Amino acid sequence: MKKLKIAVQMDHISTLHIEGDSTFALMLEAQARGHELYHYTVDRLSQRDGMVYADVEKVTVQDVAGDFYKLEAPVKTDLSQMDVILMRQDPPFHMGYITATHMLERLHPKTLVVNNPAEVRNAPEKIFVTEFPDLMPETLITRSADEIRKFRDEFKDIIIKPLYGNGGAGVFRIREGDQNLSSLMEMFEQTWPEPYIAQRYLADVRAGDKRIILIDGEPVGAINRVPEENEARSNMHVGGRAEAIGITDREMEICERIGGELKRRGFIFVGIDVIGDYMTEINVTSPTGIREVKKFGGADIASLFWDAVEAKRQ
Repeated sequence: MKKLKIAVQMDHISTLHIEGDSTFALMLEAQARGHELYHYTVDRLSQRDGMVYADVEKVTVQDVAGDFYKLEAPVKTDLSQMDVILMRQDPPFHMGYITATHMLERLHPKTLVVNNPAEVRNAPEKIFVTEFPDLMPETLITRSADEIRKFRDEFKDIIIKPLYGNGGAGVFRIREGDQNLSSLMEMFEQTWPEPYIAQRYLADVRAGDKRIILIDGEPVGAINRVPEENEARSNMHVGGRAEAIGITDREMEICERIGGELKRRGFIFVGIDVIGDYMTEINVTSPTGIREVKKFGGADIASLFWDAVEAKRQ
C-alpha cells in the first residue's frame, strides 16, 4: 500500500481527551501504517475560484497523556493534493457544518472524504434513522407544542430533544402530568429555529444505550453506555458508564437492514444507537466508540477502518 497523505479536519487537537477519542485512535493507526498526517480546523477551510484549501499543519501523535501531539508550521495547501480527508469536527449540525460539506464535496471522490460529505449533509442523525420506521420507537418531528402534548398524552412518558443537537445536550424526559412541558416548549421555541424530536421513552435505557460501530456497512463492535441512577441520558461525558457487551440477533438484524444503504451512501464509519430492540440514531458526522470497544477487549476498529479506506485508495 502506498503512503497516503491524510488531512484531518477536526476540533483543534489540543482540546482532545485522548483516552476516549476516536479521531485520535484513527490518527495513531494511520501513523503506525506510515501514512502522512495533516491537521486543520474547519475555520481554516477556504474556497476560491474552484480551489478548496486550508492552512494545514503536519502532525505527529503519540499515546501519551499531556504530550500527545506535535504540530509543524502551517502551510497553505490545496486540499485536492490530499489522498484522504477525515471530516471529524464535532457537531452540532448547523449551517457552518453544512457549508463545510459543500466545500469538501468539490474534492470527493478524487480525494476520498470520509464520510461522503454530500451524504452526511443529507443524513442528519435523527432524520436519517426515520427511513427505517419499523426499527425505531414511535417518533414525532415537529415545532407544534400541541402535537407534542398529544404525543405525550398518547405515550405518557416521552423524550424531547433538539433535532440537530449532540452529546445529550437539551435532552429532556417528560412524564404524564409533568407541569414543565409548557415552559420547556417555550424554551425550545426561543432557542432553536428547527423542529424538535419527541420519542416514546424506552425503559430499557436503564440497562444501557448501546453504541454499535459499523465499518463499510458491517458491524464490527459495540459498547454499552449505562446512565447514572438519576439521569435519563447515557452519554459518557454526562456520567454514563461504559461496559463491554456483545451484539444480539435483533441488533444484527438492524445492522443487516441498514448496511446496504450505508455502503451505497459512502458511509465508511458509522455508529448507531440502540436501546432494547430499537435503533434511535444513525451517527454519520463524527461517530465515537473506537477506544472504548478496544479497551474492553473488542475489535481494533481503527485498523479495520484503515483497511477499508486503503482498499478504496488502491
